[in-house]
Amino acid sequence: MFGFISLGSGSCGNCYYIFTKEGGFLIDAGVGIRKLKKYFSDYGLSLGKVRQIIVTHDHADHVKAVGVISDTYGLPVYATERVHEGIAHNYCVRKKVNPANMRIIEPGAEINLDGFSVTPFRVPHDSHENMGYIIRRDGVTFTLMTDIGHVTDEMAAVIGMSDYLVIESNYDEDMLWTGVYPEYLKKRVSGGNGHLSNRLCAKAIVDNAGERLRRVWLCHLSEENNHPELARKTVEQELSDAGKPWAGSVQVDVLRRNVPSLVFEIGG
Repeated sequence: MFGFISLGSGSCGNCYYIFTKEGGFLIDAGVGIRKLKKYFSDYGLSLGKVRQIIVTHDHADHVKAVGVISDTYGLPVYATERVHEGIAHNYCVRKKVNPANMRIIEPGAEINLDGFSVTPFRVPHDSHENMGYIIRRDGVTFTLMTDIGHVTDEMAAVIGMSDYLVIESNYDEDMLWTGVYPEYLKKRVSGGNGHLSNRLCAKAIVDNAGERLRRVWLCHLSEENNHPELARKTVEQELSDAGKPWAGSVQVDVLRRNVPSLVFEIGG
């Protein structure tokens, strides 16, 4: 078994922790180091046991603290070459990643992080490049994919092989189109390189998951265009209506924007 914690999930900052009692790695570093220190202390965990950081993409809400955390704890930062380039040119990242700590990864190429098998795959988004991650340990497949413009065939196949799935459910379509966002921003959010709505998130799960799926966490909810209960109920209703034997047993949780989650046990 291993643990999973969301330390922030939304445009104000994204960061997730995958770990065993020996240590683990962060996915994204969009939450400041002072907050992380407090959160880890509240959990009775040590930031000193973090061994690596892996990055999905170069937008500020995912990387603004990556240089500081990497430099403070001497952590290698795993990202594609294009994502590293994006971080280097992102003015919101005041402390850049030391070149000595940069590790280049390639889509589809598996890496090993202290007993975790991690495989990146492409996710469409309006960043330099965006990766989702398939994380395997002891026969369990845990997948994280966020900031999703649309679901590709590769992503659909990954959903189908997942036991546990963290997936973006960014906005409610009615709330977005009747809300206060300017027209260009509404089109950007809903476009093929933007974000995934509650409805399309639910469809992605129902159409592509299988009987091995145990639990889903909805991530990266919009503050202006969504609500946690609305996102959860949308996905649960689609699962209930799917007419598939496995769908009714899938547990659906929502990761909050500014509130760290429980410690979730994966596997067992």
